[in-house]
Amino acid sequence: MKKTFQLIDLDCANCAAKMENAIKKLDGVTGASVSFMAQKMTVEAEDGRFDDIMKQVVKTCKKVEPDCEIVLK
Repeated sequence: MKKTFQLIDLDCANCAAKMENAIKKLDGVTGASVSFMAQKMTVEAEDGRFDDIMKQVVKTCKKVEPDCEIVLK
């Protein structure tokens, strides 16, 4: 499953790169991209565990960029 999420208050391209690298290391994630310019994040992960994986993604992103909010819809 592949989904794109809006990001709010992502401050810099360096943080976006760190978030992307950290997400790619999570178990079950097959692909990820974080765009600072578009303020968007795309995550590709296992269908059956997608919601659980997204919880891990949110925690991971908060460690890198505490002020950044991921709009989960």
